[in-house]
Amino acid sequence: MTFLSRVSGLVRDQVYAAVFGASPAMDAFVVAFRIPNFMRRLSAEGSFSMAFVPVLAEYKEKYGPAEVKDLIDRVAGTLTAALLVLTAAAVLAAPWIMPVFAPGFGADTEQGRLAAEMLRITFPYALFISLASLAGGILNSYQRFAVPALSPVLLNLSMIAAAIGLAPLMDEPVLALAWGVFAAGVLQLAFQLPSLARLGLLPRPRLGLAHAGVRKIMKLMVPTLFGSSVAQVNLLLNTIVASFLIGGSVTWLYYTDRLLEFPLGMFGVAIGTVILPHLSSRHSATDPHGFSKALDWAFRLCLLIGVPACLGLVLCAEALIATLFQHGNFTAHDTQMSRLSLMAQSIAVPAFLLVKVLAPAFYSRQDTKTPVKSAVVSVIANAVFTVSLLLGLLYLTDVGRNALAAAGGDLFDALGHVGGAHACLALAIALAGWLNAVQLWWYLRRVGVYERQPGWGRFLRQLAVAAVGMAAMVVGLLAFWQGWTAWPWWERAWKLAVVVGSGAAVYAALLWLQGVRPRDLRH
Repeated sequence: MTFLSRVSGLVRDQVYAAVFGASPAMDAFVVAFRIPNFMRRLSAEGSFSMAFVPVLAEYKEKYGPAEVKDLIDRVAGTLTAALLVLTAAAVLAAPWIMPVFAPGFGADTEQGRLAAEMLRITFPYALFISLASLAGGILNSYQRFAVPALSPVLLNLSMIAAAIGLAPLMDEPVLALAWGVFAAGVLQLAFQLPSLARLGLLPRPRLGLAHAGVRKIMKLMVPTLFGSSVAQVNLLLNTIVASFLIGGSVTWLYYTDRLLEFPLGMFGVAIGTVILPHLSSRHSATDPHGFSKALDWAFRLCLLIGVPACLGLVLCAEALIATLFQHGNFTAHDTQMSRLSLMAQSIAVPAFLLVKVLAPAFYSRQDTKTPVKSAVVSVIANAVFTVSLLLGLLYLTDVGRNALAAAGGDLFDALGHVGGAHACLALAIALAGWLNAVQLWWYLRRVGVYERQPGWGRFLRQLAVAAVGMAAMVVGLLAFWQGWTAWPWWERAWKLAVVVGSGAAVYAALLWLQGVRPRDLRH
């Protein structure tokens, strides 16, 4: 189901590229959607789920169905009330919120006004999708994974319909995407309600600030608001900086993030979604061996997926972007700019995947403080990396020094004339991602809840041999085929299929020859 979601998301982004290209209007939409989408990341894959699922697992283990249903009703009512207030405030304050997240747009410019108008339309998505996340958390806790995993397809279909069907009818075509986001939130929530009803768990929202379970969730949730989505915090902060760069920079970073989302969303979110209820139940049942064994399985699976995904995205960056997005208004120049940021950020794919498992390991034990410590360090490091890399670009390269001289020493003005500066932001996110993963792993070992299982030396050898063989095959084919931006789309498509298929076949074959079997991937 997650695979279907990612494929439809890929089609959605191809439609974006063809219809809107990398323009200032598209930059405005990306920021207007990124703000409520950040709320989605906190709820669907972060703060709320990380706090709610362990408490729900505890109630299932210790109490009866009536107490579980009462918890769900109280959580639903409290969450709805809080989100209604937040959404109303954001809609009213949109002209003042947007300059905070995209100060480079300018509040009085056409781009700034368009971004604020779209934020008013898109922000209610945070309300609907957070409630959908509540429904998904309940279903996942009862081993119903398919419906929550499939619901993002509705977002993609809604956005595709808006871009193709609604945009040509509007004076400002990009506004259609904002209305597509609004409709998608309603659809994703409605889609999951019948499944809850069949379980007898359809919420009857009631305020529950005094309820013990609600208070426990709130206590756990406050620190996880920051700790569970550090990569998204870094991405949001870098969007602020990107708004000062050359027009199109926000969109180039968006397409970089979308390609990274394929392995992260398909595998990382899927593994994290499945493992959180399992770890929570192992912790509630006081089964430390089962807890540790599940973590070990997840670490190996993340590396088995993350290492080849990292190599493939770095080596095939130009081929992937040219084939998938270089159509219509998305030009060869946009391909080259997006390639730079994709290569830079892809080096952290294994780290991003590992964090999807490492963070739930703490939250399932209701330890919310440790991930926050790591997140604070990571965000500070991202800021330091960003500033250092951009200053290095300005002062240590000829193009940077020339731009700085032309701008009379104004740093922001100079950055707005240096092509490729957005790649520094992508590299900063990657470095901060690795720092976050290493910190979480170190903390986990220090508290003694993870014991490494036998066979890691053999596994790493198998992984290294397969990855080197795959990289050699991909590099050889790419050296033979050059000129991806100049070929027609059908030629790019079949050649990319050969490159990716050959690399995957070599990777799988070398793993098989070394004794790895599909049954080894099962926990």
